[in-house]
Amino acid sequence: MKIEQRIAASVVMAVKELYGEDIAEKDVQLQKTKKEFEGHLTLVVFPFVRISRKSPEDTGRQIGECLMSAEPAISGYNVIKGFLNLTVSAGCWIDVLEDINAQEKYGIKKPGKDAPLVMVEYSSPNTNKPLHLGHMRNILLGWAVSNIMEANGNRVVRTNIVNDRGIHICKSMLAWQKYGNGETPASSGKKGDHLVGDYYVAFDKHYKAELEQLMASGMTKEEAEQHSALMQEAREMLVKWEAGDPQVRALWNMMNEWVYAGFDETYKRLGVSFDKIYYESQTYLEGKRQVLNGLDKGIFYRREDCSVWADLKPEGLDEKLLLRSDGTSVYMTQDIGTAEMRFKDYPINKMIYVVGNEQNYHFQVLSILLDKLGFEWGKDLVHFSYGMVELPEGKMKSREGTVVDADDLMDKMIETAKDSSSEKLASYEPDEAAEISRIVGLGALKYFILKVDATKNMTFNPKESIDFNGNTGPFIQYAYARIQSVLRKAAETGLAKPEKLDRSISLTTKEEGLIQMIADFENVVRQAGTDYNPAAIANYAYDLVKEYNQFYHDYSILREQNAGLRDFRLMLSANIGKIISLAMGLLGIEVPERM
Repeated sequence: MKIEQRIAASVVMAVKELYGEDIAEKDVQLQKTKKEFEGHLTLVVFPFVRISRKSPEDTGRQIGECLMSAEPAISGYNVIKGFLNLTVSAGCWIDVLEDINAQEKYGIKKPGKDAPLVMVEYSSPNTNKPLHLGHMRNILLGWAVSNIMEANGNRVVRTNIVNDRGIHICKSMLAWQKYGNGETPASSGKKGDHLVGDYYVAFDKHYKAELEQLMASGMTKEEAEQHSALMQEAREMLVKWEAGDPQVRALWNMMNEWVYAGFDETYKRLGVSFDKIYYESQTYLEGKRQVLNGLDKGIFYRREDCSVWADLKPEGLDEKLLLRSDGTSVYMTQDIGTAEMRFKDYPINKMIYVVGNEQNYHFQVLSILLDKLGFEWGKDLVHFSYGMVELPEGKMKSREGTVVDADDLMDKMIETAKDSSSEKLASYEPDEAAEISRIVGLGALKYFILKVDATKNMTFNPKESIDFNGNTGPFIQYAYARIQSVLRKAAETGLAKPEKLDRSISLTTKEEGLIQMIADFENVVRQAGTDYNPAAIANYAYDLVKEYNQFYHDYSILREQNAGLRDFRLMLSANIGKIISLAMGLLGIEVPERM
């Protein structure tokens, strides 16, 4: 039984003994004692004043005395106004540490076969450009949320919806047709997604040049856009694609395959994957069928121009277009179709969409529409809304080719990690040094993005992220590697990691605090799952490492003369290392055995 549960049960008995009234354990409010006060856990006394008919201070003292006499886990107490600060006995903390030590994945729940099924959608790229820094925040958040939901005992399906149709796709196709001269990933030596992205940028370049020419001839910008031959060709290509034109479809298939191969390389390097990938080219037709079905049932209505709409004014919103007058679909239609296909494929209990905050309204509407169409999880779908990521120099623009490419950024981070650790890595074999640089570089990138509250916009600064001091991935990774070094040295001198500890040893406040911190990992994981908050895991790991580093600096481990205390510190260090690894693993971050 956890310490909090044990003490809560004792408080229930104390209140019954003192005041003759039954209370429920859920009414017992225990929290971690603030650093400025003595104690480990604090009981909020105010709810019991009505029962005791005494002041908060007197009530706290009476409960404290009762706990001291009846509960061996409590070794002391003090009362500050309406708060009873309880000190947990050293022996009890040793019990907690041994319990954590016995669990390989402490704090992580294993999903049962009947556990709720949670589907998480992330990435959602377009096939007209490679993945960039903005995608990376989405992907890393989606992967971390999936891991956290799984760690909370849910079955999780990781899914992706690829936006592989539309005018933006035709722009890349048309530019390759006009200016590509048959170039392929094999002939150019480029990743397929990079190659296709180059032609998306090329289209924009030629389109702008055409507009300038037309405006120079006397047209306004709006007139020039209407008369653009290049844009007209792109629209005609989209019409042919919709009609299933064999040549257009063949070109589309070929270029999409290039992109998918490129995406797969990037995902693999990032250490993420998907259980199921959906494609807009398949789901939009299902969406149209769902909308027409809703029209037949009177859920939606048709206007005189034949467009189909949803009237959401009763829900306090406006009217939402679902099918254009020519019968073509909009993004909402596609999302309805994707939901239908997913619901057929999986018995979903909860759906989490990882999508930027510019789509907040879209998902508010989608939730209402799915509920109207009868999807059980529609009303309760979760839009994991996150802020934009920018660079110190400002926003990125895909059309202008000013985005930070995901592959280039990973290369840069790994190279920066290699340069930052050149002295430490000098004695390592080249392959091991390269692997450590990869782990540290990608760890720095992932941690810097995930430590920030997802709801906030953020500025990514590569130099800050690789720092070995402060709230960074390398800082945490180095602490883990240091602990593994201690354990290796212990093994080399014949000191095996102990399984049982001497109960007669005295623990310092720092040591008790560290046990309490790792014991709290379970609560942190639970709360991160409730709040969909990877940053809570990241910052917990940082706080734990800060505390351990102070302990490592102030106390001997292997040189400790008292064998019982040495064994305790070895077990404490090993389990702190384990919790660091588990926490970083939830974020998708590897930890190196050596640095």
